[in-house]
Formats: sequence, structure tokens, C-alpha cells
Amino acid sequence: MADSRAIGVFDSGLGGLTVVRELIRRNPCEDIVYFGDTGRVPYGTRSRETIKKYAAEDERFLLRHNVKLIIAACGTVSSVAADTAVSLPVPFFEMVTHAARAAVNATRNRKIGVIGTAATVLSGSHKKEILKLLPEAEVTAASCPLFVPLVESGWYGEEDIVVLETVRRYLSPIISAGCDTLILGCTHYPVLEGAIRRITEGKITLINPGVAVSEAVSVFIKSNALENINNGMGIHNFYVSDKPDSFKAQASVLLGEELDDSRVEQVDLSTL
Repeated sequence: MADSRAIGVFDSGLGGLTVVRELIRRNPCEDIVYFGDTGRVPYGTRSRETIKKYAAEDERFLLRHNVKLIIAACGTVSSVAADTAVSLPVPFFEMVTHAARAAVNATRNRKIGVIGTAATVLSGSHKKEILKLLPEAEVTAASCPLFVPLVESGWYGEEDIVVLETVRRYLSPIISAGCDTLILGCTHYPVLEGAIRRITEGKITLINPGVAVSEAVSVFIKSNALENINNGMGIHNFYVSDKPDSFKAQASVLLGEELDDSRVEQVDLSTL
């Protein structure tokens, strides 16, 4: 048995592409439909009610494309609005539980750091999941509100002094706490991995939520006979809620594949 329907992925903007990249590596035959809500990015500064509203709209959009499962490739949605998926007719994957499990498996001194948007850190979702698995863990969380705008603007080079100083300031409490493991609690943050490794001098294990959730999805589709069995590469289509020009340019860099006009389409959620 096989399932040729696409995997649906949504995020507030570009960050979810770090999940798509990992999905493609592990599941090259799978079709993917991606929605980036670039017209309303970032989600992390919004109220809980607004985030839930946006998440529900994103999920409905993906369902219109007959996807076989949905991934909330957004740390903020995963932290404060995962309950919007309760009534979905397809399986749903969020980022928090998978990242927490990976961090617990990786830590040696039981000191785990978490960085995320203001909404993610305020929710305490990562800490809650970590302590379920490792009650004696010490969790240090830090909000990094400038990381998403930096990535969305194309500022993520590890040689850029603005990027490095921003990373240094935000990671100060993580380093001071002696954390040996750090959850990148927003899918935008792996784009800054080079700068983060430079500031931490490679002494902290970084947990990429995209890797954690893509591994979980791979296991799920194989164990449930949901694989798209074909002889070629999957088709990857991208939708955004704002003008696609800047998205295409940055997405091509992040994915390592060129996105032409035919593969990125602007949509208006209010008309759907």
C-alpha cells in the first residue's frame, strides 16, 4: 500500500524551509506542499489567540491541497497553538516534543538551553516536555526576538558582525548557565547555526527541530505504509501570503535548489 498525496508544511515565513530541506533528504520521493505566511510574519510577537487563528487558517489551506499529514514547522505554533490540530482529519506533527526528546538524549550534564520567540519561551512548552523525560534537568530559556527578522531579511552570514553580536547577546544566559545542549526552538534559527556555533565555540550540541521532526515523519510514513512510491524526485510546491520575490531568492539559498516563478505562488487566505 502507498499514498501519493503530498506532505503539508506550514510556517510563518522562511524558517519552515529548514524542515523541508531535511524532509527532502530523508524522503526524496515525497511530494511537499509548503505554505509560508510571509504577509504576517513573525508569529512569535502575537497574542495566543492570534497565533491560534493563523495556525487554523494555515492548516485549512493545506487541507485544500489534499495532504496526507501536516507539519507545523513553526516553534511558536507548536508551543502555543498545537491544539488547533485536534480536529484535523490527517496526522499532525509539531516541533516541541521531538526537539525535547533529542535534547534529552544528547545532554551529558543535564543542563539544556532553549531559544525561541517570545511566545515560545513564555509558554514554557520545551521545559515541560524536557522535565517529563528528564526530571532532574536544568533548563535555561532565552527569547531571541531579532533572529526571525534577521533571517527573513537575509542576514545570517557567520562573518557578519551584526549577526554575531546579536547571537552573542542572546546566548549569554545559555553560556553562563553551562548548558551543553541547546534547542533551536524556532525553525528560522538553524539558518543561524554557523554564527551560533562560532559564538559557542562548538562546545554546545545544537538540536535542530527540523532534523528531529523529519526523522519522526519518515518513521511514521514508512511504518504506516504512507510512502509515495515512485521512481523520481518528489514535486515541491510553495505558497506564500505576500509577494514571492524575496521568498524565492532566500528559499533557493536555504533549500539548495532553484525556485522559479512556476513553483512559488502568492495566495490570499481571506478568499479561501
